Amino acid sequence: MSELTDKINGNWNVIKGKIKQKYGELTDDDFKQGEGNTDELIGRIQKKTGEAKEKIKEWIDNL
Repeated sequence: MSELTDKINGNWNVIKGKIKQKYGELTDDDFKQGEGNTDELIGRIQKKTGEAKEKIKEWIDNL
């Protein structure tokens, strides 16, 4: 598991709330389907926002 995945899984509720604040276009379904799969969650954020995957990963890593 990557460090980013460990961070997301270990602090899921906190990170989920911060992601919802920054990326308001995400739905609870996006989170349910992405839960436990970091790459899928990041892909969903990328698809809905158009931001680069690396930028999203960096933002989450800095939480």
